[in-house]
Amino acid sequence: MSTFIIQGGKTLSGEWRVQGMKNAATPILAATLLSRDPSTIRNIPRISDISHMLAILEDLGAHITWQDEHTATIHTPEIKKHEMDYLLTKRMRSSVLCMGPLLASLGRVRMPEPGGCNIGNRPLDAHFKAFEALGASIQRGEDGYYTIIGDFLQASTIKLTERSVTATENALMAASRIPGRSIIQNAASEPHIVCLCNMLSAMGAEVSGAGTDEITIHGSKDLKGVDFEIIPDQLEIGTIAVLGALCGGTIVISPVVTKDVEVIRQKLIAIGVSVLESGNTWTVSSSKNTLKSFSIETAPHPGFPTDLQAPFGLLATQASGESIIHDPMYENRLGYIEKLVDMGAEAEIKDSHTAIIKGKTQLSGSVVPSLDLRAGATLLMAGLVAQGETIVSQAEIIDRGYERIDERLRALGADISRVE
Repeated sequence: MSTFIIQGGKTLSGEWRVQGMKNAATPILAATLLSRDPSTIRNIPRISDISHMLAILEDLGAHITWQDEHTATIHTPEIKKHEMDYLLTKRMRSSVLCMGPLLASLGRVRMPEPGGCNIGNRPLDAHFKAFEALGASIQRGEDGYYTIIGDFLQASTIKLTERSVTATENALMAASRIPGRSIIQNAASEPHIVCLCNMLSAMGAEVSGAGTDEITIHGSKDLKGVDFEIIPDQLEIGTIAVLGALCGGTIVISPVVTKDVEVIRQKLIAIGVSVLESGNTWTVSSSKNTLKSFSIETAPHPGFPTDLQAPFGLLATQASGESIIHDPMYENRLGYIEKLVDMGAEAEIKDSHTAIIKGKTQLSGSVVPSLDLRAGATLLMAGLVAQGETIVSQAEIIDRGYERIDERLRALGADISRVE
């Protein structure tokens, strides 16, 4: 396991080029299984979760050719099998996104319970009910494997039991290859859902309603390959904007798709962060002496993203007054608060969904683990803000979502090194 060693308190300034969005890239890559033609995907983030997804595709029969550092052509002339590899599936939660394409292409899927971050209970019920609405049956064996059979899938109305992003994506991909009109009700509306809808439309499905809670799909068995670009990562934009607010200099962040991050920009400005917007660029300047306390409640899009509550929890330690973080979406995402307390923060976890943070406090270096992807990135940033040395263990967890983060931070002036 790798470790990040950080000497904190440095002024950070410079340009930050935003990577392609991880949460958009995983369904986009899975969707290439829907066509027997090659597809060229651009702006692919080179992170470990993407490496795992590509390994799953290769195991299923895909041929992958890199055109440049962030562009790959993926061609699956034949899907070799319907059973997903146990070890590959266990590496990450996003492996579930292969269920929809496999079911629609082969009429069956067999897969184990997926892996992923330990952020609370995340059952697959919404996925299975979506598949059942299309005519599939679900079995769970004593070996822990799920078998989904859909020999006679039909277009239908799918009423999702929750606004699950990945369940919406699986329903979209499956319905796109089933002839006829399907309607997804209570659909998620995140930017990466819109991104996937745009790709499926380019492949030949007729998709309308993307970005709303009801999406209509006219599917086709003859989906074609595409040349498609992944959107910038809104979560990385928000994370680096928080860093810019705390680290004494000015960080220029691009590219930014304004409509995808407006709720984040508004919250930053309300807190007192200087965010200057020009075209597809944000310029974020240090605001440590003017930050005001705030309250955040996470919610599905267009609400505040659950994946950004941890960076904003760090921001709260440097804001004057009492801030409240409430994340009703998951029950195990506040563990980083205890680690911030170890570093000198004044904070309390009231229950499994709520934390109260009192600022402003001086943070000091400590030894902390990467509890999950977003918590790990937050504690890494806390080390950059703190005085003294911080050691962040399990760097591989952070690598799941952030490309070469240590190298890119050093370009801003950070004193950070990786020890294998």
